Amino acid sequence: SLTPPKSELQSFFFHSRSHSLSVVKIDSKNLIMEDPTKIDPKNNRARADRPTGSYHIGDTDFEVEDTNEIGEATWGEVASACCVHSGGEWLMILVGLGLICFFLYFFLLGLDLMGSSAKVLGGCAAGSILGEDTNPVAALMIGVLATVLMQSSSTTTSIVVALVGADTVPARQAIYMIMGANIGTSVTNTIVAMGQMGDGDQLERAFAGATVHDLFNFLTVALLFPIEILTGYLFYITEAMVSGVVVEKGDKWEGPIKKVVSPLGSLIIKSNKGLIEDVAQGDTTCEAQYPTVCDDPDNPTYDTCSQGLISCDKKSGNCPAFFQAGASRSDDEVSGGVCFFIALIILVVCLIGLVTVLQKMLLGMSTRILYKATNINGYLAILVGVGITILVQSSSITTSTLTPLVGMGVLRLEQMLPLTLGANIGTTVTALLASMVSGKIVSLQVALAHLFFNITGIVIFYPIPFLRRIPLNGARALGKATRVWRGFPLVYILVMFVLIPLILFGISSLFTQNSLGFTILGALLVGIIVFGLAYYMFWWKCRGGATKCNDCFERRQAKQVVMRTLADDMDYMKAKIDALSVHTGLPDDDDADIEDGEQEALLAKKVQTDMQETAIPSPSAPVYSYASSGEPQSEDEMTA
Repeated sequence: SLTPPKSELQSFFFHSRSHSLSVVKIDSKNLIMEDPTKIDPKNNRARADRPTGSYHIGDTDFEVEDTNEIGEATWGEVASACCVHSGGEWLMILVGLGLICFFLYFFLLGLDLMGSSAKVLGGCAAGSILGEDTNPVAALMIGVLATVLMQSSSTTTSIVVALVGADTVPARQAIYMIMGANIGTSVTNTIVAMGQMGDGDQLERAFAGATVHDLFNFLTVALLFPIEILTGYLFYITEAMVSGVVVEKGDKWEGPIKKVVSPLGSLIIKSNKGLIEDVAQGDTTCEAQYPTVCDDPDNPTYDTCSQGLISCDKKSGNCPAFFQAGASRSDDEVSGGVCFFIALIILVVCLIGLVTVLQKMLLGMSTRILYKATNINGYLAILVGVGITILVQSSSITTSTLTPLVGMGVLRLEQMLPLTLGANIGTTVTALLASMVSGKIVSLQVALAHLFFNITGIVIFYPIPFLRRIPLNGARALGKATRVWRGFPLVYILVMFVLIPLILFGISSLFTQNSLGFTILGALLVGIIVFGLAYYMFWWKCRGGATKCNDCFERRQAKQVVMRTLADDMDYMKAKIDALSVHTGLPDDDDADIEDGEQEALLAKKVQTDMQETAIPSPSAPVYSYASSGEPQSEDEMTA
């Protein structure tokens, strides 16, 4: 017996003694046998047209599937899809791989330029706030803001480790700063996800893939930050671990990816990270480094020029293209802003190129095959994320490179999460390597605290399925919000990574001014915020706030769509009005020979004629009309 199909059209395979492998299509009325050799896979561009019932890359109705719904592919199918190709197909694969390497290299270059430009733009501000001795909440927000400004948690943690080694920042405060750096580092891949705004489906998946990293970091900090304040467990555990350890000075290790990308990036712009560290330690100020002076302005080199936020290369001695002899601080910051804009253009172009090439190479590939190929054990995926991040020395690069794959549907959200967790661990290696050659035990302690902070978060949230679903479901909800309103990602970045950290940093700083008035003001603002959050939750849950917010997003998106299509809609309406005028015989408005009164008379005559034709009176029947008095008149009376 055949059970009713879930959809109107369902397909499956079956074996019989008289047929090798046949396709059965069941609709609501018929049972149809089809020869599989007559099915053209190139024309089956939708799931409903495909015998297996699975999605393929490039389908018009493509969406991420549940493996329980479509079944799991075999490794034989994976090997066949990967390795069985004709000579022409192998040539196209090689060309595609070459294009992928090309776009990937310049994508990494764009990330490198964006990080260097961000350090030039916000290096002085980041250095000044990193060197402040403040309370735990302010230290946490300093870590977030400094990482957002410099677009690199590795740079933030390296500077914090150096500050601890120089006895500028206490170790316990440095631990809070590193927690904030963990939050700030996820802003880069969220920005990269916005590069797929042209496709609503890809934007939804890419933004979910980016924000799953955000939510995990938010949850980990929300849980471990108060525990660290109350118990100091990270501080005491790492203090015990480094007891008796000897740390010597040495050269820093540089990853292979950085060795390939940095030389070209250094020819364009190079940030002076040493100046940021000196500002944070209080040894100098940014203003004291300007204007820059060169012995030979026409031939600037590292040895002959003083350097501000933009530095020359110490190894080669060459200065980058954006280095300017005699520059002021504003000149360097303008150069940083221009380079940041160029980096964004490079990122968007390379992102579009990567996605396009990958889509062409994977066009027609079944999601069953892709999911099987990428379906590795979660803990093994964490190790893969660790290894990749150690090579590139940046969790932002790892997650930003994987985000487009999630947008395309090649990588599922469940596989993205462990890879980002591995990136969180891998990025701690940079600070560990820096601390091992710093000559300071306390620097190694802070680097270890960063490592154990990330490991603790993974141990708490990843092994337990219920807790693991919290960031996954939250990321999916944020992804769906982009479907309602395309501008949501920008608002999310500004609120979560700029507005809230600034507000919390400002309020927490009021309690460190040693002033009763500022303390009372801070307490008042805290009370207002707590009351506002409580009312917001009440409004969201009990007053239909979720529906109202969703309606607001939909109205904004609808306005954008209307404004984008307004010109075409007006042309369409004008064409319809012209066609209606031709059909009814109405004169055109631009006919200057006809006055308004004549148009009204013609219109009245036309209406009267239409009414008479509609009534179709008999020849012998009298025709009546109505005079102004309301009395009926015959045709003879009307003529008179």
